[in-house]
Amino acid sequence: MIETVQDIINQEVKALQNLVANDNYQNAVDLIEEQVHQKGGKVVISGMGKAGQIGINIATTLASTGTPAVFLHPSESQHGDLGIVQKNDILILISNSGKTREIVELEVLVKRMYPSIKIIGLTGNLEGDLAGFSDVVLYTGAPKEVGPLGLAPTTSTTVMTVIGDIVIVLLMKKIGFTKEQYALRHHSGYLGSKARGEQ
Repeated sequence: MIETVQDIINQEVKALQNLVANDNYQNAVDLIEEQVHQKGGKVVISGMGKAGQIGINIATTLASTGTPAVFLHPSESQHGDLGIVQKNDILILISNSGKTREIVELEVLVKRMYPSIKIIGLTGNLEGDLAGFSDVVLYTGAPKEVGPLGLAPTTSTTVMTVIGDIVIVLLMKKIGFTKEQYALRHHSGYLGSKARGEQ
């Protein structure tokens, strides 16, 4: 069992090491900063299934670090929740396959409302629909899932999380986000106390 555990760790680490630092990260951050911090929009993140759960994490962390963001469930968007999207918003759409039906349909529906809205795609498929219609593509490198079936999202969601962290940290640096500003958004708990210098 110990060997299996170490092998899983090694595979996940290798997937992260295979990520390539490129201009797309800066391009994504610049787009978000322009739409949100200059034009007053927000980040709208969407993904289905496990990718959606990663999207929720990215959205809440962005919001707590000075960049307004919300998660939009792609299925619920077709039943009225699409109304949360406004003209100056920017979308981050997440799909490992790049072909998730609900995500592809979401792009069509949003573009009917706001044809010029910007989209950042987080995907493991550069040939998929998501990469095709995105203004900026953040590529996971399509890592192999560590599970015995090679199907359940494991390594792919680990990489998605790290890519989200990269964007968040770069944005914090770009907007000059401070500990004092963090404390205003995170009142309770240990982190709130630490941000206020009470810990």
